[in-house]
Amino acid sequence: MSDTLVIEKTDEKSGIKQLLAAAVEAGASDLHINVGMPPVLRINTELVLMKAEPVTAEQAADMLLTLIGAERFETFEKKRDLDFSTTLDDGHRFRVNAHYQKETIALSLRLIPNQVPDISQLHLPKIATELANLPRGLVLVTGHTGSGKSTTLASMIGLINNTSRKRIITLEDPVEYALENNMSMIEQREIGSDCPDFASGLKHALRQDPEVILVGEMRDLETTSATITAAETGHLVFSTLHTINASQTVERIIDIYPAGQQNQIRAMLSNTLQAVISQTLFKRIDKPGMVPAVEILLCNAAVRNCIRENRIHEIPNIIVTSRKYGMQEMDTSIAELFFKGLIGKDEAIDCAAHPARMEKYLMPENRTTFLKNQMAEIPAVNGTNSAS
Repeated sequence: MSDTLVIEKTDEKSGIKQLLAAAVEAGASDLHINVGMPPVLRINTELVLMKAEPVTAEQAADMLLTLIGAERFETFEKKRDLDFSTTLDDGHRFRVNAHYQKETIALSLRLIPNQVPDISQLHLPKIATELANLPRGLVLVTGHTGSGKSTTLASMIGLINNTSRKRIITLEDPVEYALENNMSMIEQREIGSDCPDFASGLKHALRQDPEVILVGEMRDLETTSATITAAETGHLVFSTLHTINASQTVERIIDIYPAGQQNQIRAMLSNTLQAVISQTLFKRIDKPGMVPAVEILLCNAAVRNCIRENRIHEIPNIIVTSRKYGMQEMDTSIAELFFKGLIGKDEAIDCAAHPARMEKYLMPENRTTFLKNQMAEIPAVNGTNSAS
């Protein structure tokens, strides 16, 4: 970590607001507060140490108290973890996790952009746009923390909102992007304040006449079961998992269930799952910012058979051989970003699923052939070769 910013001294109670304003000014995606060290920013994937005095235990407690007030602070002290959102006077919003570490309070705050990005600005494969137009089923966006899942989902919901007359209900912990009604009618429910948990919110959402449901995360058996049921009953459902690829995603969902129920959930999942978008973010080398590498799985007949018959290990090969239908493996996406001059060679190789193969793949003589193949026409997901 390197020093980059000087934060002038301020009184303890207003310090967190000043730190958040500095994070916005610096173009940071995250601010981390830990007792015993200065505040830390994450800027374009790198951690940057602020030039400020180390945070004391009293200051950390006052920062949290400033953000949530005395009543919620008491709840936090009992549960030892709390997720919420906060807004600065200038309108910038942050997703916040407060927790204890080494018996002291720590904060992780993520900046939520004010505007929902247009899906065309995210460097996602064109097929992602088609997935927002599906009439029903389950679409999952997966990846590690900070991989851009929430942004991708918000852009897909935004596309529906701007092009269709739908009733959309989101269940989030906490609410991130503030979505405004356009052609669609949107309700955003925050876990903990608007409803007690995801499973309860989903149960009641089915009685609220939605066509589209967004579930912030499939984090347990009850939520996963309710999410799949919602997709099975004719709704278009979006959700996330902290998995790195499509086959791991399918395995994770099945493994959540007891052994005696796994055959049943394979059958249900094979019928409801429409697509898995797995992504990871890379630091751009052409200009400041981030760009995603993306794996796309579309559930065609072959994929559905693999899920139903517990042949999950065959899914990666189906993705490789089904590019003409819109599927894409992660290594192909990484190579495309490199050949377009967006990311560096070393990072492309280091993050590849098969580094040795990737190193050969990125040889200069392969560039023309690779980019030519990437321009091949891909049919719409709801066309004759769709995931049906």
